[in-house]
Amino acid sequence: MLNQLLNQKGISAKELTEQLSKALLNGEIGVNELIPAADKLKDAVKASCIEAIEHATKTQNDILDATSFDWICKQLYSKAPRVKWESARVLGNVAAAHPEKLVFASKALLKNTDSKEGTVVRWSSAFALSEILKQGQSQTAFLEAEIRKIIQQEEKESIKKIYLAAFKKLKLKV
Repeated sequence: MLNQLLNQKGISAKELTEQLSKALLNGEIGVNELIPAADKLKDAVKASCIEAIEHATKTQNDILDATSFDWICKQLYSKAPRVKWESARVLGNVAAAHPEKLVFASKALLKNTDSKEGTVVRWSSAFALSEILKQGQSQTAFLEAEIRKIIQQEEKESIKKIYLAAFKKLKLKV
């Protein structure tokens, strides 16, 4: 089924994402089946695969195992901005399901907080880092100081608001 979805001619990225997401949620394909296939694709199609995972993890944050989580983290180092931002959104969605992996994810996400590739990469990283911070794990306590630095440097108010909302929820002072 996966090959059939990925090899469709004339399908838009949005349609591919929707079909893959539906197949993931219905159990027709698994994340561990999608990831090896996505790894061999061009960045645009890989990003659609990751976006499908992002859509699926909004409602099922437990569909990633540790290996899949690590693969998503590694995508944060991609040269393609869309691959980076979709990966960050996945990590934000699944942070609660992977408390043992939050330090690894945080370090990768922090590299994208000053991304020159665009606001969406920084916004998505802010979303994920805020979700990780909200988990209140002792091993991610270092994030509080890092996020304070980011807030001081960030130009976009929309991105600052994401971090400030997490601080407010946790009753932390900026």
